[in-house]
Amino acid sequence: MSRPTPHHAPWELPHGADTDGRVLPFPDRTQASEPDREPPTPATNPEVEVIEDADVEVLDTDDTSPALRVDAQVDAWAKESRWLADLAERSRTARPILPSWMQSRQEAAQVMRWVAAYHAHVAAYHATRSPLYLLRLMGRSPRGLARVVGGYTRWVADTESRALIKEAAGRELKMDLSEGLVSKVNGDSQRYLMLTMRHDHRVKARVILTVVAVLPVLVTVGAASVATVGLWWSLFGASLVFGLLGRRPDRPLIDRAVLPTHVAKLDSDAVLRALGALGISEITKALAPKGAGINFTAPITRDGPGWRAEVDLPYGVTAADVVERREKLASGLRRPLGCVWPEGVSEEHPGRLVLWVGDQPMNKAKQAPWPLLESGSASIFDPLPYGVDQRGRPVSITLMFANLLIGAIPRMGKTFALRVLLLAAALDVTVELRIFELKGTGDLSMLEKVCHDYGQGFTDPVLERALRSLREVRRELVRRADVIANLPRDLCPENKVTPELAANKKLGLQPIVFAIDECQMLFDHKELGSEASEIAEEMIRLGPALGIILIAATQRPDKDAIPTGVSANVGLRLCFKVMGQVENDMVLGTSSYKNGLRATTFTMSDKGIAYAVGVADDPLICRSAFVDGPDAERVADRARTLRERAGRLTGVAAGEDTATADTPATSDVLEDLAAIWPAGEDKVWSVDLVDRLANLRPDVYGPWAQMEDTPKARQLNTAVKPYGIKARPVGRTVNGKRSTKYGIVLDEITAAIAERDEKRSG
Repeated sequence: MSRPTPHHAPWELPHGADTDGRVLPFPDRTQASEPDREPPTPATNPEVEVIEDADVEVLDTDDTSPALRVDAQVDAWAKESRWLADLAERSRTARPILPSWMQSRQEAAQVMRWVAAYHAHVAAYHATRSPLYLLRLMGRSPRGLARVVGGYTRWVADTESRALIKEAAGRELKMDLSEGLVSKVNGDSQRYLMLTMRHDHRVKARVILTVVAVLPVLVTVGAASVATVGLWWSLFGASLVFGLLGRRPDRPLIDRAVLPTHVAKLDSDAVLRALGALGISEITKALAPKGAGINFTAPITRDGPGWRAEVDLPYGVTAADVVERREKLASGLRRPLGCVWPEGVSEEHPGRLVLWVGDQPMNKAKQAPWPLLESGSASIFDPLPYGVDQRGRPVSITLMFANLLIGAIPRMGKTFALRVLLLAAALDVTVELRIFELKGTGDLSMLEKVCHDYGQGFTDPVLERALRSLREVRRELVRRADVIANLPRDLCPENKVTPELAANKKLGLQPIVFAIDECQMLFDHKELGSEASEIAEEMIRLGPALGIILIAATQRPDKDAIPTGVSANVGLRLCFKVMGQVENDMVLGTSSYKNGLRATTFTMSDKGIAYAVGVADDPLICRSAFVDGPDAERVADRARTLRERAGRLTGVAAGEDTATADTPATSDVLEDLAAIWPAGEDKVWSVDLVDRLANLRPDVYGPWAQMEDTPKARQLNTAVKPYGIKARPVGRTVNGKRSTKYGIVLDEITAAIAERDEKRSG
């Protein structure tokens, strides 16, 4: 029976096989040297069986043809299509037609403002010093007059030729031995006579020109100027002209309006020296005398207030490896740490590094004014102006469909950054603001005039009010989900809130921004923290599509201050200076420290500077705009005026007390259920319980009772869920028919109340 022939690629043939995949025997050198000799007969051995295989073919094993290369087809394609490959590579790395700052409307506007401000400053600077410049000109006019008279006199007297005449009169002809001359001849009479004659002619002609033309013209011009503008103005104008001619190189007339920066230019030698000092072995090998070197993918150019270099790191080295050695890189460049900002390029491979070196540290650069400070409105569906990055480019943050986490140690600008974003959100009249400033210093108090709900301080009543507001938002989550689910597809194609839906007051889908400053005061509370954390996690997961945005800021980023469900699901993150790796990763995300995002490297003077994650495709470093207290008051007043015109003032801003005495913020749904529970019933439908609750507290549960049965029951089921109570199917007979709806069991309510009371007493 024949054996199946194995199939191999030409470069995968086993040793001693032909192109058909058949295994060839190794050559026998003895047989090859004696071709006429009979092959030896195998010895007779009862334990050895000789198997004859007809499929094994013995071929000539002296074939010395070269082995096939695995890259043969690749080389052929590269040879035939090299021009196409080169064209594709050039297309991929083509430089943009317009500079990067012209491709962004905001960045272009910022550059134009900078240019206009620069020239306006220069003009104002010199205008205020113009009297000093005039005095300097008048003081230098005698020197200028002397220069003019002296120069003209030397020209008339032809003083340039006197040196030649003197040289011709005193030259000696030395003895020339080849001609046999032994005497000396003093001077060159012929050359001397020729030069003196030309000199006399020049002087005579220039004197005549002066008397006939120059002096009459000067007298005429002087008389005309005196007759036209007067003697003193004529003298003043002449002094200015002669003052310009009397300038001195060592004492410039005009002062510098802007002092130049004394910063060395960034060149390739400096970049390579700094990279070589990082201690990365592959970079050290590449920079060695016989190494492959490091390629610059683009020329080093000016980029804003600094220099930009782009390099391809050696194989196996990533941009993150350089970023995490930023301090060593700054040392190698001999620049302050705040000037050196390496970063990767997401559009390219991980080994592409962009190094930007600023003229001055980021914390010392002058901040650009906030675009919305003086005028304008905003839309939360669009990017809201926040600040600038290290290159001075505008940075905007889109809050809609996202949540924001802010972390920092105290006094690093966390609350000021939060205030900038809340002021921008307040300028959108459709946004409902719920702000709780639990630090108690009043940094956000100016926003109370536009808030639906507001709390300030860290006392229990304020914390209870914050929890009550969270409960209201949780109920709003359920209501909005039902509203959006029942909307026509053409009005809500993506099943999320749109600007058109938010503007429709009847739907009640206005965006809600719930901001908690120093959120650890609420989430870490012994009695209120558990429920507040669970509601916050629900808002993080379900809120963005429903138009509900949570912003949490803390100066203690740990697992107690920031619930795990919150820190793991936030899309936008701002991390100012923190002290350790754990805090860094709590705010920026797991492994951020390992990947080079290290807010621990910020100094105490880097106020307002933070790592931003989720704002752009790649993490970036940005500095928030500075809006002080008086400016924030003016912006809040403008936001209130806009809301009054649009009829959008609600809650606290409209003078409504959302925490009345008869409806305290601490109203307990468990106690209320126990109070209205029907006697003799162990299981009750949720819809029936809601009607009873509405009779007990109409202002709290009244809106629930106005809903249809399904959302009505869902409101109650969601409210008791944090206490470990789950809605279960409950069957009942109504009018002789068996019906089943979701309901609540009395034993679970009793157990939840006992467990809560036990925790409070403990």
